[in-house]
Amino acid sequence: MREIRISERVSLPGDDLQFAFDRSSGPGGQNVNKVNTRVTLRFNVYESRGLSDEQKHRLLTALGGRVDADGTLRIVCDVHRTQAMNRRESIERFVELLRGGLRPPKMRRATRATAGSRQRRLASKRQRSQVKTARRWRGAEE
Repeated sequence: MREIRISERVSLPGDDLQFAFDRSSGPGGQNVNKVNTRVTLRFNVYESRGLSDEQKHRLLTALGGRVDADGTLRIVCDVHRTQAMNRRESIERFVELLRGGLRPPKMRRATRATAGSRQRRLASKRQRSQVKTARRWRGAEE
């Protein structure tokens, strides 16, 4: 398979991806009962030759829940009626996931609360306190 372009700087050899095909579930008549149209794309992050160690670490962090303990990312696609369309769709999903996972996180810029926002917060706390004090049962005082 040809090379898969993730971004301007990152491209993966096509043989890093493994495909498995089986029958889709749900309605579809005769086609669904006899044609293997569902595509399962597997990509092992640890064994990828197209990614640096830093990129692998970033991917594993960003896609944490989608990657299993072996470092394998699985994408299942059974949206279309043909194997070729499902294969294309799974590759598109894969590319989008990797683009998002490899994007460097935005650096957080430290900010301070404005004087006005602090005053508003304290004023609302005072008002809430007065509401709760007014609700309090006074018992024998009255």
